Amino acid sequence: MKSKILAEDQHILVCYKPPGLAVQSGRIGEPDMVSELKNYLGGRNPYLGLVHRLDQPVSGILVFAKTPQAAAKLSQQAAAHGEAQQGGKNQAGKQDKIGHQKKTGNQKGNVAQRPGKDGLPSMEKGYMALVYIGTGKEVVAANQEPGQDKNQNEDGHKIQDKEIKLVDYLLRDAGHNTSGVVKADTKGAKRAELLYEVVEKSDRQALVRIRLLTGRHHQIRVQFANAGLPLLGDARYGTEESREYSAEMGYGNICLCAFSLSFYHPVTGKRMDFQLEELPWIRKN
Repeated sequence: MKSKILAEDQHILVCYKPPGLAVQSGRIGEPDMVSELKNYLGGRNPYLGLVHRLDQPVSGILVFAKTPQAAAKLSQQAAAHGEAQQGGKNQAGKQDKIGHQKKTGNQKGNVAQRPGKDGLPSMEKGYMALVYIGTGKEVVAANQEPGQDKNQNEDGHKIQDKEIKLVDYLLRDAGHNTSGVVKADTKGAKRAELLYEVVEKSDRQALVRIRLLTGRHHQIRVQFANAGLPLLGDARYGTEESREYSAEMGYGNICLCAFSLSFYHPVTGKRMDFQLEELPWIRKN
């Protein structure tokens, strides 16, 4: 099984999805998480509620529901953050340093639930990504060197030493499975917001920590590409320069990982926190 289980009880399954594995696939013979987990659960068509998704090339932590009641409550939390899978239905074919799969957060007891949209408890996901800064318009400075100009890095790109908010309007092209930045008054456009800050920077790349404020199709990939900071390993939205650099560095998959996940247990109400210890694109000697 390519998926890795981080935690399980009679209500939920928390798993790590490696890059390249689809969450759910309609193609015969193509492996996917839903099929793997349903085989793991055994029995005749076991219930597995798909609450939220990750793009196939993206890695990270996901929570699945093992009962319809758990699916409904987890979907409410995902919706409060803007990332719910419609309905949380049974998916039977219809519908720091970071990288090793490890649960670093356990149930911490009943804590005050963090309000999200409409005052509901919110599921929170943290992302890490490697972006190409060789042609970047704007980069957040992580740790300034003594005497370094806080408005310029060594390549002359504009940088800032604070968290940056990106706001765009995205329009999805379902036929081509892509999204693009459009004008705010474009029919069908949806507002997309995220916050990011640089964790570290070297050569022509920067490691950034991202917090989504909305959940749109390919949002992180599209917004960073539009900001002149394409994700490394992203052939679809990257530039010629970022693709060449990705090949040079050996980044075969998109360098984007949902490295942390926090939610409230659908039955006990306890806060549950999970985080990876190492990012999947970090090479092991």
